[in-house]
Amino acid sequence: MTSHDSKLGMDRPITRRDFLDGIALTVGGALLVPRLLRGAEINGATDDYPPARTGLRGSHPGSFEAMHALRDGLYWQQAPTPIPTGEAYDLVVVGGGISGLAAAHYFRKTRPSARVLILDNHDDFGGHAKRNEFTHRARTHVGYGGTQSIDSPAPYSSVAKALITELGIDVGQYSTAFDSALYPSLGLKAGFFFDRETFGADRLVRGGRRQFDAAFIAAAPISETARRDLTRVLTENFDPLPTLSSPEKKKLLARMSYVEFLLRYWKVDPAVVAIFQAGTHELFGAGIDAVPAQDAFGLGFPGFQAMRLEAGAGPGQNYDTIRSREAEEYYFHFPDGNATIARLLVRQLVPSAIPGTTASDVVTARADYAKLDVAGEPVRIRLNSTAMRVQHMVSPTTDRSVEVSYLHGDTLRTVVARSVILACWHAVIPAICPELPLVQREAMAFAIKVPLVYTNVLVRNWTAFERLKVSNIRTPGFWHTAMSLDLPVSIGGYHHSKRPNDPLVVHLSKAACKPGLPIRLQHRAGRKELFETSFETIERSVREQFARVLGPGGFDPARDILGLTVNRWPHGYAYQYNSLYDDFWIDGGEQPCAVARRPFGRIAIANADAGAYSYTDAAIDHAHRAAQEVLALA
Repeated sequence: MTSHDSKLGMDRPITRRDFLDGIALTVGGALLVPRLLRGAEINGATDDYPPARTGLRGSHPGSFEAMHALRDGLYWQQAPTPIPTGEAYDLVVVGGGISGLAAAHYFRKTRPSARVLILDNHDDFGGHAKRNEFTHRARTHVGYGGTQSIDSPAPYSSVAKALITELGIDVGQYSTAFDSALYPSLGLKAGFFFDRETFGADRLVRGGRRQFDAAFIAAAPISETARRDLTRVLTENFDPLPTLSSPEKKKLLARMSYVEFLLRYWKVDPAVVAIFQAGTHELFGAGIDAVPAQDAFGLGFPGFQAMRLEAGAGPGQNYDTIRSREAEEYYFHFPDGNATIARLLVRQLVPSAIPGTTASDVVTARADYAKLDVAGEPVRIRLNSTAMRVQHMVSPTTDRSVEVSYLHGDTLRTVVARSVILACWHAVIPAICPELPLVQREAMAFAIKVPLVYTNVLVRNWTAFERLKVSNIRTPGFWHTAMSLDLPVSIGGYHHSKRPNDPLVVHLSKAACKPGLPIRLQHRAGRKELFETSFETIERSVREQFARVLGPGGFDPARDILGLTVNRWPHGYAYQYNSLYDDFWIDGGEQPCAVARRPFGRIAIANADAGAYSYTDAAIDHAHRAAQEVLALA
């Protein structure tokens, strides 16, 4: 270990490094991973409570290796002989995320006596709705490791809203749970960190994309030309397409990236592009080089102020400037994000697993994972169980039974179901269900997932943020391109830190993208990067980022970082269609997701992929549809 590593705190015992180190294994090793993990400490955690495990989480070691071998056509060459469990169910759900849990819930509402098995390849339920816990001096701090909030650019459907209400969540109470005045009362606002590698100097400047005022521009370490260009884009009444109508302008903007718009029409200095580049990461999983200018307009990026673009979405647009009041107000964030939704669904399905009765007390409730899969119970949730084959036992048109083979540990087992809902990623379904029609498998393969990382860091205190007067910071030159203090939400027995001297969770995010490539190639390259980047490398980058960005405020990563959990999602957001690359999104052709979600025999398809929409309401809507499809079967 170098002296620099020691100064960063790489030798501090916040967690033992995950022993597989996050490196994608060889195929031979891949089939051994479940056996290696059995009975071992996972990711350095000594607590056998999944939310409390630190280190490398999300798609953690042991959750994906066998599926990669299946994808590569190698698994069945060395697979063990399947062992029948003798278990029979009315429904088997593959995928224990919100969509899978909701599908089981809807099925059981209609058939309360039904026997249901939910299989998931991870060691925790919830899918991308991931809960992270840190305990320091007998106090538990919670962070969200995936799906952040009840939120959507469009109003929630009646189906999704009904489920939220049924679970006891009153979205209207968010204003009392969220302390919106806390950070502003301390003078904290957004910040932007100019790194020396990109901009020539390390400098933290207060101001966000909607706060790039004259003071921000004057303090930025950019050339005078770049200052003038940034000022022009933000303030000048310039219409680069004066002869076109609003619909004509939107159609043209849908076919060019925001980078092209800035360079071609505003002719800005490249430093201006660099300032805006990562501003779309959280929504698109890619920078403005792969985001249509029309969507940049809808998101409030500058340069369109004099173009007289009419309200309302244009062709293929995902984001519109004018969101309905209903969509704006229908928002709720729990301390663990939408993991609370997953936990409430589990409480409905397996009441003994999570104590309590309300959406408030569930925030601090400790789940009993031993109760999830109990023989004789009507609903069983079986974790660390990767579905490897789903097939009708005779034929999809005449048979009334589906066999599901799943890998648990190093044992391949089978169960039988009258119906199956595949609430897993569309990208894996063709591998586990090869009997699907070719056109449907091809449509599923189109649903490439967007790779993401959500990292939570428990810090000793947040005085450095207070001294620097920032609460969230854009950091486009670092591996994580954004960092922010946890949202100040207090619910039930959970209370957010009110004093800068107290410990707090800091949230970092990364979109694993490769600017310059078409967006689907960016996602593939980003996925490869995430699988090949070790936890040690990520930890070092986190510590370096904290040192450089917050060091002037007195932050010492060796002293002040208490815990670190990296939620790696190589298969993250559902892919949303993009007018730069998907012609049907503008021309009105049939969308691949509509083909992909067709029921097949006694198999139905759920997950947000089925709607090509990366929001929880899509996962719920398609869970409901899939449940109705299998319920309609004789």
